[in-house]
Amino acid sequence: MSTSLLYHILGIRGYKYKRTDYLKRATQFAMTQDPEKLQCATCGSYDVHPRGSRLRRFKAPPWCSKSIEILFAIPRVECENCGEYRQVKIQFADPQKSYTRSFERYVLDLSQSMTIQDVATHLGVRWDLIKEIQKRNLQRKYARPKLKHLRLLAIDEIAIAKGHTYVTIVMDLESGAVVFVGDGKDAEALKPLWKRLRSSRAKIEAVAVDMGPAYIKAVTANLPDATIVFDHFHVIKLFNEKLTQLRRALFRKAKKEDKSVLKGIRFLLLKNPEHLNSEREEKERLQAALKLNKPLAIAYYMKEELRQFWSQANWWKANRYLTSWIHRAIASGVRMLKKFAKTLETHRQGLLAYYRFSISTGPLEGTNNKIKTMKRQAYGFRDHEFFKLKILGIQETKYRLVG
Repeated sequence: MSTSLLYHILGIRGYKYKRTDYLKRATQFAMTQDPEKLQCATCGSYDVHPRGSRLRRFKAPPWCSKSIEILFAIPRVECENCGEYRQVKIQFADPQKSYTRSFERYVLDLSQSMTIQDVATHLGVRWDLIKEIQKRNLQRKYARPKLKHLRLLAIDEIAIAKGHTYVTIVMDLESGAVVFVGDGKDAEALKPLWKRLRSSRAKIEAVAVDMGPAYIKAVTANLPDATIVFDHFHVIKLFNEKLTQLRRALFRKAKKEDKSVLKGIRFLLLKNPEHLNSEREEKERLQAALKLNKPLAIAYYMKEELRQFWSQANWWKANRYLTSWIHRAIASGVRMLKKFAKTLETHRQGLLAYYRFSISTGPLEGTNNKIKTMKRQAYGFRDHEFFKLKILGIQETKYRLVG
């Protein structure tokens, strides 16, 4: 095997081929470095004197399904310019690594369509070596995402483990990229983000959040010029939670013969009317329950009317529509609707802000589903930092794995 084949097959340039050893577990290519090309690893001086060597083995990409190793005695030199003893730089591998750069690239290519364990089994190495390569690549690409260009953000939390373990996700709504992952789901989780936004001098125009007081307070304090837009998915979700509580209360008070009608209609109440299944007679079952209880019927139809708030022609019509809805909710006599109407009145500006910035946390909800799928595929992550890096790089994937 010639030196040119060493370069063309294994991507190693500037070294001389010495010999090939055919072992049971791998094929080893031994090579040497020209003494005249030795230079100091620190200052780059060629005015050096050889002072022994250290034999190392490096993992290289497989060739025809055969494991390949590079056997290389790393020269040690004395630099007259520095006056110290040092090993020379290795051109084909990073310091302190047992694999070549071409092997690293090969692993990353395989990681686009294979799990960590699959790649490790295919290459005959430990799974933690594959994880280390993935982690280094993710750190280089995503550990410090650029924030200067950010204008529109979405903030939401996601549960990552049992026991109320959460992370807070911040997404750039223009690119769809996750730009920050914080530990927890309160204002403390966002502190590192505010510091980085100030240093990057990003001009945030609007932020989509739910109506949780923690995020509202944090955004108001740290981004005073940004417009807060309350996400309509969370508003309807909150209404559905109140509607579910109302159904439970009415069910407890209902007569025995009426409970059979109210039983099992929770998901019918939460469904959009256009999604009711006619084959299962879901519409008929829902109508029977609504006829049975007037407060439940009023709350259900008020929910459907509230959904129309986000489809108004402009800000002025949306403002009138919201005012009308609040007045009708208060006049309904249903306690749950009265309380919810006061909540909407308190958050009126954030609701109407949708007509200045038509943004929501909807794209972030899609990313949250991808994160949950990724977590299930990996059967969980023990390395929390690695998990966060995976999240930061998840926008590049559709059906492929992050790596």
